[in-house]
Amino acid sequence: MVSFYEDITLVNISDRSLADRGYLDKDKIRTLTVQAMPDNGAWTLVINEEVREKLGLSIKGETMSSFADGEPFSSPITEAVKIQWKDRYIELPAIVVTNAKDVLLGALPLEAMDLIVDPVHKKLAGAHGDQPMHVLY
Repeated sequence: MVSFYEDITLVNISDRSLADRGYLDKDKIRTLTVQAMPDNGAWTLVINEEVREKLGLSIKGETMSSFADGEPFSSPITEAVKIQWKDRYIELPAIVVTNAKDVLLGALPLEAMDLIVDPVHKKLAGAHGDQPMHVLY
């Protein structure tokens, strides 16, 4: 697997909602730009506890996860967070792996933002060009 990193911006959706309603100043919306490794083996966004705390994301439950070795473990799952890459975004929960070294941008956010991993050029690219294509059901 080819490893590379992309800048993504994470936004606390609850803060944004409060700001939209006038209960929080817009400059108080917790936002964080991080280096994330695109990883089709992860199913959603994977963050560590430090990122979760900086964003103020609440824990909504637990989910079973596993590393590449297949060993299962229980992980906290957060409320939805806005994940933005350039002009594309999606709102999904994150899995918290307490001591994770890397933020992982998993298959669901990649697919939802119509992105593919370009291993030759070590970058993300639009699966259908510059404009995301969304499939409607």
